[in-house]
Amino acid sequence: MFDKVKAIFEEQLGVSQDEMKLETNFKDDLGVDSLDLYEIVMKLEDEFDVEIPAEELDDVATFEDVLNYLKSKGVEE
Repeated sequence: MFDKVKAIFEEQLGVSQDEMKLETNFKDDLGVDSLDLYEIVMKLEDEFDVEIPAEELDDVATFEDVLNYLKSKGVEE
């Protein structure tokens, strides 16, 4: 699942997956802005067949947060 998430970020941001670790912070480390995040969320929703309400994004800042969130929605590894 982490590889799929990293691929989505790489496609959206043009950032190498080598720069993406579980603890990488989207805004601080990768420079993700709100528009980037919105587009990434849409791609995550499509890829993993989940709905991610905007208000739930406040607690999602790292790749580990994304993986934990997806797991909480029933997404399998």
